[in-house]
Amino acid sequence: MKCPGPPEGLRLAFFLENALAREARIWKVPVFQNLTLKGTDISLSCYKKAVLWIAEVSSRFQFYPETFALATSILNRLLASVKAQLKYLQCIAISCLVLAAKTNEEDEVIPSVKMLAVQSGCKRSPAEILRMERIILDKLHWDLYTATPMDFLNIFHAMVMSNWPHLLHGLPQMNPSRHVAFLTKQLQHCMACHQLLQFKGSTLALVIITLELERLTPDWFPVITDLLKKAQVNSTEFIHCKELVDQELTCLQPSNAVYIFCSISQAIQGHPKARLPHHDPSGLKNSHQVRLRVPVPQPVLAPFMPTTAQIPDDTMETDEYYDGFRHLYSEDGGASGGRVNTAGSCPQLRPGEGSSPCPPLQPPERD
Repeated sequence: MKCPGPPEGLRLAFFLENALAREARIWKVPVFQNLTLKGTDISLSCYKKAVLWIAEVSSRFQFYPETFALATSILNRLLASVKAQLKYLQCIAISCLVLAAKTNEEDEVIPSVKMLAVQSGCKRSPAEILRMERIILDKLHWDLYTATPMDFLNIFHAMVMSNWPHLLHGLPQMNPSRHVAFLTKQLQHCMACHQLLQFKGSTLALVIITLELERLTPDWFPVITDLLKKAQVNSTEFIHCKELVDQELTCLQPSNAVYIFCSISQAIQGHPKARLPHHDPSGLKNSHQVRLRVPVPQPVLAPFMPTTAQIPDDTMETDEYYDGFRHLYSEDGGASGGRVNTAGSCPQLRPGEGSSPCPPLQPPERD
């Protein structure tokens, strides 16, 4: 569809009304007490690692962001309904992702349960995953779909672009689809934070939109006031959520380090043992940095270990979602149907090259 106009504004209001009604009926989240999930042995860190692992596997198979959001929603509803044990958390997490993929993804995109178990590094058999799927369906009464924070983010962003399309005009190389992809990265980061579980997805999505509008324009207040009325968000909860999200998103801000330029030739002359930087043949060493859709076998992900797994610093990249969103705003540029190659959104990265064409920067030397 094209960038929403007045007629689409009515449709967006209808979508928002339905999403709010479904959220009010189904929304349910687990409660943490004494640094653990109430009544279980699942700690805060284990929960966060499970959500980030779902995000990593979803990204690995290039599922839509809505699939990750739905999988997380299913996980939260299940953990709020049953007293799960830590030893089953991995099986629950992968099963929630499988159910979400079956709900949102096209059949040709969904891998077999066996392939998903192997390539994700999940130490569970297909039979165990299928058995857990049935348990989840029974506990949730076969009603999986609820309005997720991702759904609300898309609706609110489309409403803003419909009524205030000039907001992005002053930003170079920014368009609605790339902008919502950037906000998606922020939203997924917040969805792994246990402190933000207490807020509904509509509140969380509206807070992220608000913080972004505050950064973009001084005239943000009328925009947010209009959205607050339409979303029926409690003002007290909104302010509390806004404070927590603002703190959480500071982790995503790049460090303000200062570097001194040093050419490669000077670096080699000044340091005899110095060598030219080595580039991985694929151009990237870490699979979670940028997803390139290439027809070669992919490495197996590290298995999810609740007690020892390392949390990646930045599991999602903005450009990974850009190509998935831009068709909503008629920004395909003549692209063919289906899912667009993610590498197309990062022209500066090509196989055989490093992440930057510039010579390496050296930190300032101290006397």
